[in-house]
Amino acid sequence: MSIREKLRIIIFEADTLAGKRFDVVLLWAIMLSVIVVMLDSVQSMVVRHADLLTTLEWIFTIAFTVEYLLRIWTTDKPLRYILSFYGLIDLVSIIPTYVGLILAGGHYLVVIRTLRLLRIFRILKLVSFVKEARMLVDAINNSRYKLTVFMGTVLSITVIVGTLMYMIEGPENGFKSIPLSIYWTIVTMTTVGYGDIAPQTVMGKTLASIVMLLGYTIIAVPTGIVSAQLVSHTDEKEATTRSCPHCSQEGHAADAKYCKYCGGAMNVPTSES
Repeated sequence: MSIREKLRIIIFEADTLAGKRFDVVLLWAIMLSVIVVMLDSVQSMVVRHADLLTTLEWIFTIAFTVEYLLRIWTTDKPLRYILSFYGLIDLVSIIPTYVGLILAGGHYLVVIRTLRLLRIFRILKLVSFVKEARMLVDAINNSRYKLTVFMGTVLSITVIVGTLMYMIEGPENGFKSIPLSIYWTIVTMTTVGYGDIAPQTVMGKTLASIVMLLGYTIIAVPTGIVSAQLVSHTDEKEATTRSCPHCSQEGHAADAKYCKYCGGAMNVPTSES
């Protein structure tokens, strides 16, 4: 097995001891780098340890940059990894520090690195959690047309109600424009209720009551749509963290010979654990 292939297994998979150790170190680095950024926002820490915090941030950024480049080098189809969910997260997590060189405060965006902690599911081999997460994603994807229609309906309702409330209450009662009235409708319908704007007339309060009751009904609709898809979802064979050497997609069965995403040949599973 070539060095490139060994590195790919270590970097992309968590079924081997080396791969698990690599990901554990990576997670600690991510958490520590985020802590460094948080401390960098505390003025008292900046006054006393500005140079140390800056040095640590660059150490982490360079390390993550090297890791990102290694991920690109070890996969057969780099573009697939770059455009994948984890690939985009990995890229976005290292960009802010470099942006901070030309844009003041830009490095604070490195807190995005916390999204990389999603890899913890691979490290702890919580396969059941990974499967359930995949089922949820599939259910949402299969429900996208229904959810789109639902969101379009909700948007239409908010525009209509917002316009009615503007006509009923008017600027004298705080509803100074239709967009502001639509904002009130959204806040009320989602049961947030900031209280910065409130109807004063009887008709306005009546419409507000209807919107509040409607809000409870609307919230339940998308839950029912996704739940129906989850019930009808048929689970696949138990998956592992094995990744395809061609497209880098994970979640293949332990005895899989071909990738279920791109059809490429899978490597023979290693016996190391």
